[in-house]
Amino acid sequence: MRTAIVSAMHEELASVLALLPDEHKVTVAGRDFYDGHLHGREVVAVLSRIGKVAAATTATLLIERFRVDRIVFTGVAGGLAPAVQRGDVVVADAFLQHDLDASPIFPRWEVPLYGTDRFATDAALTGELAAAVARALPGTRVHRGLVVSGDRFVATSAESRLLQQALPDALAVEMEGAAIAQVCRDFGVPFAAVRTVSDRAGDAAAGDFVSFIREVASRHSAAIVQALLAR
Repeated sequence: MRTAIVSAMHEELASVLALLPDEHKVTVAGRDFYDGHLHGREVVAVLSRIGKVAAATTATLLIERFRVDRIVFTGVAGGLAPAVQRGDVVVADAFLQHDLDASPIFPRWEVPLYGTDRFATDAALTGELAAAVARALPGTRVHRGLVVSGDRFVATSAESRLLQQALPDALAVEMEGAAIAQVCRDFGVPFAAVRTVSDRAGDAAAGDFVSFIREVASRHSAAIVQALLAR
């Protein structure tokens, strides 16, 4: 079982890379893939870069070039639902692209020719990931449900409110997960994602995001990945 560990930013992945005792770096399409082992399991760790296109390219390379059996995304997100606060963790059950709109030909948010606007994560792997979060971060509030992705950093309270009104079941917003979920569906590869909430996707989002990335994100990612692979 070869597991891909993916994050969008170096700060989110740095502590994971520090855990790999024997990683071998392979550069493909401008991305550094770290092929190694963690707790005796085969692992490929990589930065997807930021945004949906970059994430889709990375996921495709992981599947086609590195033959991974499953993909796990770890990183940060902005909280949308009122109950989802800074420092909480969101484990995604499904993803939707909040900035996709091919109407009136297709309903808003529906991915053309797929007949759906939501791409579910793998149930078994998501369950494993949620259990790993509970072991790694005891006492942390964990939410499960819909996460939405888009190619913009949501950083105003006005935009956050509009997203909440349009998608009331969305827990959090980020910029990569929906793309990876769609690629994994195309290839039949299990996918799961966990996001630590760095900000409330409002007017203070930029400052909260930067400080959280530096102080918390990488540590959380490493703890969760260790708990997932140690069993």
